[in-house]
Amino acid sequence: MRFTSAALLLAGSILATPAMAQTDAAPAPDASDRFSLGQIIVTAPRAQGIEIDSNSLSSDAIYTFSRTALDDAVNLMPGVSAGNSGGTRNERLVFVRGFDRFQVPLSIDGIRVYLPADNRLDYGRFLTTDIAEVQVAKGYASILDGPGAMGGAINLVTRKPTKELDIDVRGTVNFDNDTDYAGYSTSAMVGTKQVNWYAQASYARSFTDHWDLPNDFTAKVPTLENGGARDFSRTEDWRVNAKVGFAPNATDEYALSYTYQEGSKGAPLHISDTVTTARFWDWPQWNITSLYFLSTTALGDRATLKTRAYYNQFDSILRSFNDRTQTTQSRPYAFDSPYEDRAWGGSAQLDFDVTEMDTLRLAFHYRHDKHVEFQTSFSTAGVATTEPRQTQTEETFSAALENELRLSPDLTFTLGGSFDWRNLIKAQEYGAPLGTSGASVLYNYPRRDSDTWNLQGRFDWQASDAVALHASLSSRARFPTIFERFSQRFNTAIPNPDLKAERATNAEIGGSWSSGPVRVEGALFYSWVRNAIFGVATPAYPCTASTTPPAVPTAGCVLTNLTQSRNVGKGEYYGVELSVAATILPGLDVGFNYTGIKRDLDYAANPAFRPTGVPTHKGFAYLDWAPIEGLHIVPNVDLASNRWTLFTATPASAAQVYYRTGAYVNAGLRVDYALTPQIDIGVGGRNLLDDYYTLTDGFPEPGRTLFASVRVHY
Repeated sequence: MRFTSAALLLAGSILATPAMAQTDAAPAPDASDRFSLGQIIVTAPRAQGIEIDSNSLSSDAIYTFSRTALDDAVNLMPGVSAGNSGGTRNERLVFVRGFDRFQVPLSIDGIRVYLPADNRLDYGRFLTTDIAEVQVAKGYASILDGPGAMGGAINLVTRKPTKELDIDVRGTVNFDNDTDYAGYSTSAMVGTKQVNWYAQASYARSFTDHWDLPNDFTAKVPTLENGGARDFSRTEDWRVNAKVGFAPNATDEYALSYTYQEGSKGAPLHISDTVTTARFWDWPQWNITSLYFLSTTALGDRATLKTRAYYNQFDSILRSFNDRTQTTQSRPYAFDSPYEDRAWGGSAQLDFDVTEMDTLRLAFHYRHDKHVEFQTSFSTAGVATTEPRQTQTEETFSAALENELRLSPDLTFTLGGSFDWRNLIKAQEYGAPLGTSGASVLYNYPRRDSDTWNLQGRFDWQASDAVALHASLSSRARFPTIFERFSQRFNTAIPNPDLKAERATNAEIGGSWSSGPVRVEGALFYSWVRNAIFGVATPAYPCTASTTPPAVPTAGCVLTNLTQSRNVGKGEYYGVELSVAATILPGLDVGFNYTGIKRDLDYAANPAFRPTGVPTHKGFAYLDWAPIEGLHIVPNVDLASNRWTLFTATPASAAQVYYRTGAYVNAGLRVDYALTPQIDIGVGGRNLLDDYYTLTDGFPEPGRTLFASVRVHY
């Protein structure tokens, strides 16, 4: 099993809000470009233009603030923080109110992106240049949307044509700190919307030749990083999407969509770690294919059926080389590690109006995941040895029931619950089982099935035309991955097939107020986390001479310094979110949001532990000034306080050391001018103050970047 890699499966599903009504008249040219069948359930009112609210981020905001990757884009939103995994995985992270990628499912058009091996998603691989919006459900994520949403859910909604001929082409050229060429991003969409059908094709591409470190970076170990262009920072991603839809009447819609994506990336080195042996890794292949069918059908006047079916596959390769030249593989730590993953499944949701004031919703989800891996290792003699194929297969089910009761025209109470269960069909590994001696063999881990429950309730009160209030309580769980249950981590960990699901109980009160040109939104939240999974040091583990059960201990032989994943952690996450948008004068809009969060998460075996990756304070502010027709000047600033990180340059026998880092003031500017109603040009920059900061130990963030862009839309 690849210790620090992942198997990506686009699996599971998230149910959409009702499809937009279709009429027999010609489609309105200003209709929403959001693919409604691919949306998840969020409750906050949607912001307009480049405004940023708590639950959705528009394509206009993504373009204006030049956020071409998902992690960078959602970092604009209150309650959401972007981070960096560190190490040679070079993965971009996202936290939603402190919950990480294991606890917050990611979907594209409601079809879940899931990694059954270890679910270590790299959010930097998901492009945003050709999507309509990003949806984020926090704390209260509807059980109708499928299993696993312990702390929330993220969904990328693709675009949908809005007129008879719909064309949008965008291109951006990026420059580094010295104004040298650094890469580009581009996207193109062409589509048509007719009376009863629509069709669309889109393409997006992002290429980073390199990015520069800030000018005040001082090399600590020049052989690891000497400044200027960040070594191994090159990345390349592209995606195509095609969809065709049929809307025979005002209530029904059927769509077939196909997505193919390719990606590759390097892996920058720690800038100063001389204790840990450097790993020279490269990811030349990170490819996704997805085919899915989505529908909504009215069953008479009181019922609606929504269905989804999909087939997805992911193929990746991780390569490890001898040294930083990345040209030779002839040492024991050199390898090629391909993953081949497949997933298929579907969901169905039935909405039934019991009365005018009472709606009952039932949903069922099924997903089948199959992960295959096999590693090729190299020796100094130039001999390549390939493992036999190892297969891991699981099925996941979820049955959900929700009731929405309108207690009055202004007050709604929603109560829901679900039951999730998972069947482990096969979990193979190649090697010598932990504690055994002799040759490597292909063997099976013990099979254990598991199940869990979820329960939630929510009040929504429209107190007046201007004020909306809500309160919710949700208890959600997520199953552990194959990695957490079975990985031996290079013979340093004991498998735990009986590992249980983690759980969080999320409480929230919040509301919004709108009066003329001013819009305010806020929330207070508190989460109780239980059964959190941690690696726990274990007593001596007996050796055995047998590679198959029953294992017979060998006298006098023990393994020490081992860990085992166990449900021993608990804690609380709590904080506040606030966002404000206002039109001060005609042609002058402002907006800002703030998040304050505190995380107390611990387990008795390691009192030094600190939850990493999330700043205590975070904010974003912008001003959109249009002094003359067609000209927009948009200064903006990202701010964050320090966050915890782990000092990695520590001998294995030493105690873990945590410290705080990552405070930044990241100033940006964009200036756009409309040459014609269909053509816009723009210039701008990010981190204009060239601020030096690191979000995780030893891995600085990019310095000043500049860009020039053009957009053609018709």
